[in-house]
Amino acid sequence: MTSKSAAAAARATVYGYPRQGGGRELKKAIEGYWKGRVDADALRATAAELRRTNWRQLAEAGIHEVPTGDFSYYDHVLDTSVMVGAIPGRHRAAVEADALDGYFAMARGTQDVAPLEMTKWFDTNYHYLVPELGPDTVFTADSAKQVAELREALDLGFAARPVLVGPVTYLLLAKPAPGVAAGFDPLTLLDRLLPVYAEVLSDLRAAGAEWVQLDEPALVQDRTPAELSAATRAYRDLGALTDRPKLLVASYFDRLGDALPVLAKAPVEGLALDFTEAAAANLDALAAVGGLPGKRLIAGVVNGRNVWVNDLTKSLATLGTLLGLADRVDVAASCSLLHVPLDATAERDIEPQILRWLAFARQKSAEIVTLAKGLAQGTGSITGELAANRAALASRANSPITRDPAVRTRVGAVTDADARRSQPYGERATAQRAHLGLPLLPTTTIGSFPQTAELRVARADLRAGRIDTAGYEERIRAEIQEVISFQEKTGLDVLVHGEAERNDMVQYFAEQLTGYLATQHGWVQSYGTRYVRPPILAGDISRPEPMTVRWTTYAQSLTARPVKGMLTGPVTMLAWSFVRDDQPLGDTARQVALALRDEVNDLETAGTSVIQVDEPALRETLPLRAADRPGYLAWATEAFRLTTAGVRPDTQIHTHMCYAEFGDIVQAIDDLDADVISLEAARSHMQVARELAAHGYPREAGPGVYDIHSPRVPSADEAAALLRKGLEAIPAERLWVNPDCGLKTRGWPETRASLDNLVAAAHAVRAELPAAD
Repeated sequence: MTSKSAAAAARATVYGYPRQGGGRELKKAIEGYWKGRVDADALRATAAELRRTNWRQLAEAGIHEVPTGDFSYYDHVLDTSVMVGAIPGRHRAAVEADALDGYFAMARGTQDVAPLEMTKWFDTNYHYLVPELGPDTVFTADSAKQVAELREALDLGFAARPVLVGPVTYLLLAKPAPGVAAGFDPLTLLDRLLPVYAEVLSDLRAAGAEWVQLDEPALVQDRTPAELSAATRAYRDLGALTDRPKLLVASYFDRLGDALPVLAKAPVEGLALDFTEAAAANLDALAAVGGLPGKRLIAGVVNGRNVWVNDLTKSLATLGTLLGLADRVDVAASCSLLHVPLDATAERDIEPQILRWLAFARQKSAEIVTLAKGLAQGTGSITGELAANRAALASRANSPITRDPAVRTRVGAVTDADARRSQPYGERATAQRAHLGLPLLPTTTIGSFPQTAELRVARADLRAGRIDTAGYEERIRAEIQEVISFQEKTGLDVLVHGEAERNDMVQYFAEQLTGYLATQHGWVQSYGTRYVRPPILAGDISRPEPMTVRWTTYAQSLTARPVKGMLTGPVTMLAWSFVRDDQPLGDTARQVALALRDEVNDLETAGTSVIQVDEPALRETLPLRAADRPGYLAWATEAFRLTTAGVRPDTQIHTHMCYAEFGDIVQAIDDLDADVISLEAARSHMQVARELAAHGYPREAGPGVYDIHSPRVPSADEAAALLRKGLEAIPAERLWVNPDCGLKTRGWPETRASLDNLVAAAHAVRAELPAAD
């Protein structure tokens, strides 16, 4: 096919779409189901209506082929585990008794059964449920969900393409099940898994699928020859099937590298590649392998992970270059639009001038359609769209909002000494122990306490003018008093004020820093029914006035025990925001770090002796390719130290990380030079404690003994058993006792019971130690 005919064939499509609905209807329905207020039929009806709405919006925008199977009640990787029958033994009875309840039990656990481990989806803030596999795993096909959703779309008249997690990525994301001997590699199960995928593909073809998309984002990471060989074998075998739809293998988040020749040569009908700036090397690599003759290429030229309008002229140039490299070139976002909010036009509080710079999922769909039209019919068919786009880009580039000379001057004056504590850790630790007087195995929490309905109502009432500031602040004072009183009665050693005044650990700070924009409806799924509103980083960052000092010092006035000051670190402030794309991330991180440094210093001046600067996103933001990691880790760890290095030796700096694979960044954790780090460890059975020990980590650490992302209450014996595992790796004088993460999403009854058990466990294990007090 010639370039001209390839252009004429251009179509618009997407890989996935936000699931929650414009008013977060899915969250409300699922949580209503958990509480018994919504029955299963009503939940399913809500889900079906949301799917119909999404498909209708996409089709009306001009998307030619809508995705199916991307919708999920909780997580698409968990859906894949159900599809291939990989149900952990401890959950089989629940799944067999009731498939929906069993599904949620795998995701959240029950009082008697632990859930699946949860971790980050590549370098995003989306969390997936980790498959548990072993040499005895038996896969069985269950295509009911995928087939039903495809039929829904087809019956409504939409051209539809089912989207599945590919078999290689699924196995590479999996971990050995509890009790499986060390060294087991889930990828060895590939030959056992492929026949199940073959059965699912056959079922989808019988249901009317012309194409099926198999997502293989794991192939954009560094892969061994054995892993690339597995990918070769997987798509050789699936491609050789006779009873199947056409296969589209999709990658995103980065360049494919050595996996590109593997997929280009595979007997599949199409590839979907990321061609945004992060994966620009895919263009040259595709040309180097001779393109995709006879195949379909879906070009991801619209950034599916950020919210800035696309440079249509630049994207059209990329698409034009691709025309000679495939039989057919279609247009898409770089990845699923799951990672961006639904609709920018819902934002009423953002200035119209700035709003034109933004593109959420609905606007990105329109950009994709515009690009496909321009590719197929020529730029003359989209002159109006191109003119508006150029004006929006120019407006942003020339806006004074984006640059603050004072901020840039301060960043330019930073020296290496500004990012170093005045004394080494050993001397600091001695000073801190003398100053704080804590027992062995000190107990604490990560920061937040339950955000009750009353607190949310109070914030809503303040926004709506139903109560004044004085009334709202009285409610916050009462909540802090209750939280402090509870912690003292429970016996925790280092307390927190509970963060009653905070709507979100990033948004709360973003709303008080210059350069950030807050949204009202920009919800993005983090995990399950947990949605966040990432702020938008539009300009240079500074801190006009203290942000946390008032409430922290109030809490400290209520107790003689130390109360931690709580801040969100610079890397997480970037990772959980939509960052600017017009300057290096390291430059932006230094701006945020200096703003937070001012806050840290003010907390110390106000008498706060323990200050926690959370960096849960440090691992999440780690580049997917090893070659790109040293540069990132250099500025990321520097930004943390720049935030924290200005305090006295006897001020104890904590940090916190959760729900990530920490083994890759143990050296970076060391380089942060924090005095204490708390880490998620309950679901991963203290794996991180062993990783810290293997590295020789010299500072204090609190691997979590209470999984807060499950409603179950761990017993004191269970917490003590985990604590003893921690002691096998970390000596008692450096081991803290804490939950995995903040308690914001939990209810008060389970929080009280769990923390009582946590403290009881600490006391029991302390009594077993030779140096017990």
